[in-house]
Amino acid sequence: MLKNLTGSAMAGALGGFNAHASNIVSAVYIATGQDPAQNIESSHCITMMEAVNDGKDLHISVTMPSIEVGTVGGGTQLASQSACLNLLGVKGANKESPGSNSRLLAAIVAGSVLAGELSLMSAIAAGQLVKSHMKYNRSSKDITKFLDAYGNKFSSF
Repeated sequence: MLKNLTGSAMAGALGGFNAHASNIVSAVYIATGQDPAQNIESSHCITMMEAVNDGKDLHISVTMPSIEVGTVGGGTQLASQSACLNLLGVKGANKESPGSNSRLLAAIVAGSVLAGELSLMSAIAAGQLVKSHMKYNRSSKDITKFLDAYGNKFSSF
């Protein structure tokens, strides 16, 4: 959590304290035909984690007060994006419960962010984030000595 709270505050982050909510929001928005420019407001997110049950479990939550989504019009009409919305069960307007498809899509965005936050923070805690970035980057440089000497030191935020 130090990375999310202190790291974000030191970086002068506006709109939240999280690991990478905007990456997830952008991906879901592009896949579902949302306006990618709405990522700015929609990525406002506070990720909280706390040990519970005497440290045996982890409670993680995301608070995202301004997710802006729609299920009709614009990019939602594009073939691939329309298919994605259909797959998620939120395509178009819900005539019985107006707005419910958009609310469900917003919940899907938040759930995706929650999963991404847990995944990234797990990689950081396990010391794997820098190693995987260096292993799978497109650089032709041999960075083995660097990783052996410094790899785990960069995982402690």
